[in-house]
Amino acid sequence: MAPRIPSSLTKIVGTTALMLASAAFAHAAGGHEAPSSLNDVIGLPISNSILTSLLVTTLLIIGIRWMVGTPKIVPTRGQAVFESLIETLRDMLEPIVGKKAMPGAFPVLLCLFIFILVHNWSGLLPFIGTAGWGHTDPETGKFVLDTALFRPHTSEANGTLALSLFSFGAWLILIFKYAGPKLIWHDLFGNKAGKGELHPGMYYFLSVVFFLVGIIELVSIGMRPITLSARLFGNVFGGENLLHATNFIFIFYFLEIIVGLVQAFVFTLLSSVYIGLICNHGDDHHDDHGHDHADHAKDAAH
Repeated sequence: MAPRIPSSLTKIVGTTALMLASAAFAHAAGGHEAPSSLNDVIGLPISNSILTSLLVTTLLIIGIRWMVGTPKIVPTRGQAVFESLIETLRDMLEPIVGKKAMPGAFPVLLCLFIFILVHNWSGLLPFIGTAGWGHTDPETGKFVLDTALFRPHTSEANGTLALSLFSFGAWLILIFKYAGPKLIWHDLFGNKAGKGELHPGMYYFLSVVFFLVGIIELVSIGMRPITLSARLFGNVFGGENLLHATNFIFIFYFLEIIVGLVQAFVFTLLSSVYIGLICNHGDDHHDDHGHDHADHAKDAAH
């Protein structure tokens, strides 16, 4: 039997989805693409991707609540579908994140996966990116779209940046909660060599080396929101342009379904790896099995 969904989890999913949409809305004021603004056509200072985000997020919350309803011991069909998704993701992510941090990290990772997946696929719906305001080309007589009414949330750099910043903020909270400042400092700057196994001069030399490596690691950590955002934005935006350029040929349409799923999973997987690099290392700090998990997570990150 599939595990029951705690009522608090469905609330967290809905609340986090609204937070993600609100974060994107906060970044919309300085939109990266002027033609996407709907201020001139509908009088609202938002972009078409934010309008799509708010609508799709609202439908997502309503859909999840409708499917799950009141969680029961014997699940309904909708509840069973959602529980299967939860169980599958949990089984894949728990060895990476670690059992200690999983209760706090899993609701965030689940929300990120569902939110990104649904918004990636929203670009494949009719009228998304094709309906809006434009003009007729005097030479060809064809209608040219100037401002689309709807565009996928993840096809705008502001939207993916908001998702990355949300993931980064959750990472900071989780590592301080489940690992603590001492383990974080040791993981970044601490000497990983055994003090009794080396000559004192070599040990202190390695301490300096590990400290310098830690500074480089901090730079790498600071780049994570940019790389997460750019990867998701580039794939979704490129896929959107490909579909429009090929007039929605079926094979490319099908491939974009796969790309939308893969990119949602990659974003979630990398977010879990970043958490596990520190928190999973702290689960079994004196157990070789715990070190194996951390090493596997580091290999996946690179």
